[in-house]
Amino acid sequence: MKNKLNYLVFFLIVCLFSSQKIIAQPFIQEIQGFKKGDSVSFPSKNAILFVGSSSFTNWKDVQHYFPAHTVINRGFGGSSLPDVIRYAEDIIFPYHPRQIVIYCGENDIAGDSTVTGKIVFQRFITLYSKIRENLLNVPVVYISMKPSPSRWHMKEKMKEGNHLIERFLKRKKRNATFVSVWNSMLAADGKPIADIFITDKLHMNAKGYAIWQQLLDPYLLK
Repeated sequence: MKNKLNYLVFFLIVCLFSSQKIIAQPFIQEIQGFKKGDSVSFPSKNAILFVGSSSFTNWKDVQHYFPAHTVINRGFGGSSLPDVIRYAEDIIFPYHPRQIVIYCGENDIAGDSTVTGKIVFQRFITLYSKIRENLLNVPVVYISMKPSPSRWHMKEKMKEGNHLIERFLKRKKRNATFVSVWNSMLAADGKPIADIFITDKLHMNAKGYAIWQQLLDPYLLK
């Protein structure tokens, strides 16, 4: 009986430790999923790496939109810039990409009311600096935060973040590009185009991704 009790206590301690570890490492299951896939078939070097949040996660057929390129998609849903920074060693640097395309920042604002556009900008600077420390000359493309109907009340913060990041990247002059999708996703009344989003009014459908394709394709390395 005593041995069974000791085993039960040990089991509960292990479960508690494991749950705390998962909490301390958000998205760890998604990251481990990427690494497991890589262990089976590692992506080609010199591919174009898409990294960021669920707008990339849901772009499951992104390769079909850019057939002239080899694309690695490492978007993980719900992520914010600190998450991409945290896992850069796992989902950016190992691939030695020829170009990095980033979509992230929207969840930073949506997930915390105290986060401003300036904070998103500062977080992006941290990510950009980390990339430059490891991949000195690899071109970086940042896709602006999009105007999502469900987050329209946050638009001023997002516009501020977009403006600051755009200004920063333009000053870099080489190997750094800002691609704005904001205005192209607005209707004549200045509000988000309704029929380019799915029912959650946050994520895009094929029409929305077609807009991104047209705007992004000219900046992808041939």
